[in-house]
Amino acid sequence: MRHPLEAFGPVLMPDAAMEPILAKPVRAALLEWLEEIWAKAELEEVGLNARMRAIFTGPPGTGKTTLAHHLAARLGLPLLIVRPEKINCRYMNASAEAVGKLFDMVAAQPEPIFLFFDEFDSIAAKRMGSGVNETIEQDHNVTINALLAAMDRFEGFIVAATNLGSRVDEAVWRRFEIQIGIDLPGPHERQRIVERYIAPFVIPKAALAALAHSLETASPALIRSFCEHIKRQIVVGPKAGWPMDRNAVIERVIATVKPHPDIGLPRLWSLGLKDKAVPQFPWPLERDLAAYPVDEPVSAGGDVVPLRRGRSA
Repeated sequence: MRHPLEAFGPVLMPDAAMEPILAKPVRAALLEWLEEIWAKAELEEVGLNARMRAIFTGPPGTGKTTLAHHLAARLGLPLLIVRPEKINCRYMNASAEAVGKLFDMVAAQPEPIFLFFDEFDSIAAKRMGSGVNETIEQDHNVTINALLAAMDRFEGFIVAATNLGSRVDEAVWRRFEIQIGIDLPGPHERQRIVERYIAPFVIPKAALAALAHSLETASPALIRSFCEHIKRQIVVGPKAGWPMDRNAVIERVIATVKPHPDIGLPRLWSLGLKDKAVPQFPWPLERDLAAYPVDEPVSAGGDVVPLRRGRSA
């Protein structure tokens, strides 16, 4: 049965959440917030309230939605992802009315809902006053005022995500007690992301480290897409009669999986098959590390490259 709040976006249940792979500072900030929420009664005894609102900023594809879903799941709450197109309307005052309707419906639910605004800057952009188009400016400003009033009344959890925090109205920004920057993953996080999404296949440690280095500046979404496209090639390629040597597969993947233009090209995409991680990438992929032949490290241009035995690339 369709949830009534799905008029504003998808509703995700706690049991469908995935644990995010986070850098240490972000993980520490979120654990601190959860501990604070669980200590709500103790905080009230000393005159404090547990913080209920956070805004996540950072490049696209860094897992802000996954993180919000995980937080909601840790609290045992469904997550409503509010899509901006469900709020922004073309008619005068319709957007402000949509904001009011959203918060009224969430407040009326028999069980609490974790409210998540995706692409928040498209809803909560700074108020206008240029006078270029007074009708549009007035309508937008009315919507911001409605959002501020609704947030002040609302007693539940709110998380917003934006790639462009500088665009968010200052008064709206101040309503969020926590501001967390979700940056691109570091080397350790990139390795863990590869391991998660390349499964059920596995990659030896040296090759995994080399690949993670070549994926520097890649978002989690891009790394996931790269791994999943490798697996699609393994399944579909032989059926389609495509060349299935390692170079041909990697070349097809990087030709069809592209990073976001605002993030820039990771080394694997800028160098392609010339990247030093390519000859280290084990092929064909195995599901058990013991299935790979023993590697004998040799030096190649300053990098350690495994010398593969008994198997052609």
